[in-house]
Amino acid sequence: MGLAIELKNLSHKYSIGTPFEINAVDSVSLKINQGEFVGVIGHTGSGKSTLIQMINGLIKPSEGAVFIDGVNIYDKAVSLRDIRFKVGLVFQYSEHQLFEETVYKDIAFGPKNMGLNDNEVDKKVRYAAKIMGIDDEMLKRSPFDLSGGQMRRVALAGVIAMEPQILILDEPAAGLDPKGRRKVLELIKDYHENSGKTVLLVSHSMEDVVDYATKVLVMNKGRVFCYDDTDKVFSKAQQLQEIGLDIPQISRFALALKKYDVDLGNNIYTVKKAVQGVLNLTTNKEKL
Repeated sequence: MGLAIELKNLSHKYSIGTPFEINAVDSVSLKINQGEFVGVIGHTGSGKSTLIQMINGLIKPSEGAVFIDGVNIYDKAVSLRDIRFKVGLVFQYSEHQLFEETVYKDIAFGPKNMGLNDNEVDKKVRYAAKIMGIDDEMLKRSPFDLSGGQMRRVALAGVIAMEPQILILDEPAAGLDPKGRRKVLELIKDYHENSGKTVLLVSHSMEDVVDYATKVLVMNKGRVFCYDDTDKVFSKAQQLQEIGLDIPQISRFALALKKYDVDLGNNIYTVKKAVQGVLNLTTNKEKL
């Protein structure tokens, strides 16, 4: 498995040389393998938004380098336009970027900018529409006649239609009702599993991260607090709370039980794991 993303001593400062200078990202070095589904979490101001925009080439680092497939994207010989086709970035409330007369035209906008002919564009549109659960009838409609969840799926399809090697999603389910939220996230999960592409999911919802990500990157004060398998990251529930993160409810429950000498284990971040912890505890007591 090759590297999809490599960051070397990456830093970015805002308002350099003023009293308001802020080191938003501070000497981050990181390797993400191809095909990973990475959850990116951190408190407000932790640097995660600046980090993902540097990976996409929207923000230039003050120091350090970003390598996509082994290529330094800020090398003078590299076209950032081409990099943005390789690294698709979907912003929070992405439906605000919709502007065309029909859903079809909106999804087609990216592939057309890639210089593809009409036949190739059509294939890309229908490929992305199928992934995002958009039928032929919806393709003919105005995006502004759709529900919030449908509009979000159209915006996602517009990026997926360019078939990026890396898909970065900044709070893709923000503001949706529970049904719409689950629909969007399940479609993203299916896309990842079927395409094998690298996916980075930025979210404030720990429940979303534990449900979908196989690895988790935790940012704190511009630095990497940890980057590891989901199991290992959420075994540090207490440390995550100490840096201001809202851990899953079931993790908070397990930590509270420890105060009463009921230890379900250190990696309780789903109900399934809590049930297993209770069963293990019961079995051990029976043996005693």
